Amino acid sequence: MTAAHEIASLLDRLSRLHGTGRRAAGLNPAQASALDYLARANRFSRTPSAVADYLSATRGTVSQTLKSLAAKGLAEEGPGGSDRRSRRYDLTPQGRAVADALDATPPVDLPDRQMEDVRDALQQLVRGMIKARGGRSFGLCRSCRHHRTSAQGAHCALLDVPLQDEETTQICQEHESGSAENTQADGCDAGGR
Repeated sequence: MTAAHEIASLLDRLSRLHGTGRRAAGLNPAQASALDYLARANRFSRTPSAVADYLSATRGTVSQTLKSLAAKGLAEEGPGGSDRRSRRYDLTPQGRAVADALDATPPVDLPDRQMEDVRDALQQLVRGMIKARGGRSFGLCRSCRHHRTSAQGAHCALLDVPLQDEETTQICQEHESGSAENTQADGCDAGGR
């Protein structure tokens, strides 16, 4: 077995083990992933199409998943912006509590330095897979080339809107890599929430 094949098998197994732990919250793996994404995404990136792009899922599957989260009281559907047809899903306080509880316990008990090494390696894998498939980075707002900071606060130059402080540490579907020293292009920054 090649190293690449073994990595792929380990990632698949890791994903399944991780999903099993999340089922305890009464969520299937798709619901848990969507909930996690909504908890980490900024207000511009909580549309069904953004969730589908991030999760590499079909829009139909994601639409049903988001509706199920809304039916459970974990998310609420609302207007997505100036286009009346556009929809956005925001977490309810109960949804935020469930999302926080899912991440309250680390998946494994490793020393901090080893956890950081694993995180960094996984980020590199995700970046490589996204690049190879031509996907969007969904990186942190503060690492985007459109992010600006002034005396008035943070601002998105692409959308020409002011940003709330917490949005600068959230992931965005419009992300484009900024300078090399501050880029976390995969949306997997440990401080993303």
